[in-house]
Amino acid sequence: MLVTLNELLPDAANSKSAVACINVFGFEDARAILDAAESLNRPVILATNKDMVDLLGVESLAGMLVPMAKASSAKICVHLDHTYDESIVYQAMKFGFSSVMFDGSQLPLDENIRRTQQVSVVAKAFGVSLEGEIGSVPYEEGRDHIKSIYTEPEQAARYASESGIDAVAVAVGNVHRLKTPTCSIEYDRLAQIEQLVEIPLVIHGTTGIPEADIVRLKQTRIAKFNVGTSLRMVVGNNLRKAMLAEPEQFDRSYFMRKIMPDIRAEATRIIQLLA
Repeated sequence: MLVTLNELLPDAANSKSAVACINVFGFEDARAILDAAESLNRPVILATNKDMVDLLGVESLAGMLVPMAKASSAKICVHLDHTYDESIVYQAMKFGFSSVMFDGSQLPLDENIRRTQQVSVVAKAFGVSLEGEIGSVPYEEGRDHIKSIYTEPEQAARYASESGIDAVAVAVGNVHRLKTPTCSIEYDRLAQIEQLVEIPLVIHGTTGIPEADIVRLKQTRIAKFNVGTSLRMVVGNNLRKAMLAEPEQFDRSYFMRKIMPDIRAEATRIIQLLA
């Protein structure tokens, strides 16, 4: 069943659980993630990042993921992750994404609010949910232009109330693309944000957060956790192992089928951790 963030996150924000938002890079990992969600009877968000948009374009991605979501017995949101160009966001809405993120986190606050608000008008017309970001979650590798700026609670309150977004990503010590859980979360800062912001909160960079902190964070108003690196590591490590074990095999589909259970197991771990 295809749904928006608005059908998932408000309840999660007011509970002690959260929804997994997992980056997908092809049919096989999407299928494995959906299998995990369906077996657990839990919702999941399938997210596509800038790398996949640059490779395939939003029309092709929507053509693959939206039918899969609609056919699923679980509640599935198809989400466009960090996007800095409004034209790409509008394309995603047109081609069937149920959720988008316009990322104006690198802009001055007033410009971030102004441009996000313009996107929100279109999103509401399409019935699509909209995520934004205030502060700036840094990257451990790649995306060198992305700043590292902790979210200021007062700015978060203004951005959330004036921009028209449905959920807001915050920077409270989390880092994108960490391979080990070494983040140190600023809980005092998060508590101040919670007091001032009424809409659901989002954490990016979940792989870099210790499991005990994830359990603690899901009991706050954080309703959505974005996960990518741990799945990418599972795919890369297991695919490498499978290919070295059977050098006479060469079909891509053969090897991807071999590692789909590993992808499903990692997706199951993440979904259950947030349940």
